Amino acid sequence: MVEGRRRSSYRYVIAGLTVWAHFAGGASFAVVAPVLPLITDDYGISHTSAGLLVGVVTLIQAVFGVPAGILAGRVGIKRTYACSWFLMAAGVLMLLSPGFVGLVALRLLFGLGMAVIFPATGPLVMQWFPPRERSVVTSLNVVALSVGMVVSVSTAAPLAEAVGWESVLAVYGGVALAGGVAWVLFGRAEAGAPSPAPVLRWREIRSVLRNRFVLLLGAGDASCFSQYVALAAWLPTFYHATRDMSLTEAGFITSLLPFTGIFAVLLGGFLPLKIGPRKLFLIVPGVLAALGGLGSFLVDVPAVTYVAVIVLGLGSWMYVPSLLTLPTEFPGMTPERVAIVWGWITTVAGAGTFVSPLAVGVLKDGTGSYLPGFLLFAVVAWFLVLAGFMMPDPRYPKDERVEAAPSPSASEG
Repeated sequence: MVEGRRRSSYRYVIAGLTVWAHFAGGASFAVVAPVLPLITDDYGISHTSAGLLVGVVTLIQAVFGVPAGILAGRVGIKRTYACSWFLMAAGVLMLLSPGFVGLVALRLLFGLGMAVIFPATGPLVMQWFPPRERSVVTSLNVVALSVGMVVSVSTAAPLAEAVGWESVLAVYGGVALAGGVAWVLFGRAEAGAPSPAPVLRWREIRSVLRNRFVLLLGAGDASCFSQYVALAAWLPTFYHATRDMSLTEAGFITSLLPFTGIFAVLLGGFLPLKIGPRKLFLIVPGVLAALGGLGSFLVDVPAVTYVAVIVLGLGSWMYVPSLLTLPTEFPGMTPERVAIVWGWITTVAGAGTFVSPLAVGVLKDGTGSYLPGFLLFAVVAWFLVLAGFMMPDPRYPKDERVEAAPSPSASEG
């Protein structure tokens, strides 16, 4: 009966709303980068201060990832998702011209919304979709995130010339605001009559966070994605400074990373339905990301550079659907526990992506070369491969079960 409820046709409405949420999040996250020069000039701030507008988002995700997962279990998915939608819509307040400090505050609120909506999506998908569909829905959400980034990056500058950069930020905040209204009207937390969600005890939360497979998933994701962000941030400058590329060509090559990611995520969502085991989709993408990362900066041959960047993009995105689906298959998992796991992944990835571009810059200042920083994170990226080999699949031993819930749960409606 439970499985029948999960197969309700209304799940397509839920899938559409989660895709909308991730598109809105990706668009608002990336929209600042193309208009940073305009923001810098208008406010008369340093580049370091302008960098806060990007860094504060990943930092807040690192700080609030796990607390957001706990919140989703205690407050209920319906309310949690609604709050995160409206926090992500903070950009609409740019119409009030809040100044630079106000803009940083709005980015902080947006980052908090992103930190909350990601772990809240895990239990939502788990409750509405049968196991075979979860990786597909997860991959569509990640694709929507990437598409949102591509759309905002490609449209922000032209729109800013026409209506001003403040209005551009407000427009993409409005996309999230509209989605929040749609969620309030049409969103449901579970495929059935709502019932109170059991509050997780601290002992149960610790049990989730101390599970070695959960720790491996978070560390593996952080290791691979830290390399991705470090290279995405610095490769254009590296190519321009050391290989005499124009900024246009260097930027085009780097733009292949998120573009390739769209197709990689779709492959990563659908291939595990035909090919197994799922751990294979941590190992193979991990190898691709690590080798592509090395090739992107070690081999000074244009054709090889293009191929390496494409391989890096494939590997850095293909593993994500399996990484996020695996926790829903762990024995003893409930929607509340999945929220904790996804919150943990958000925290570790946020910390890694905050540190990695900064570390490359520090090492460049200290050594005069980008290579030490690039090599550091190229080595770190191999940990995803190690995590894949250490991840049992498809059965998990009893001594590694997440502590069982006292009763079946359903998040609050």
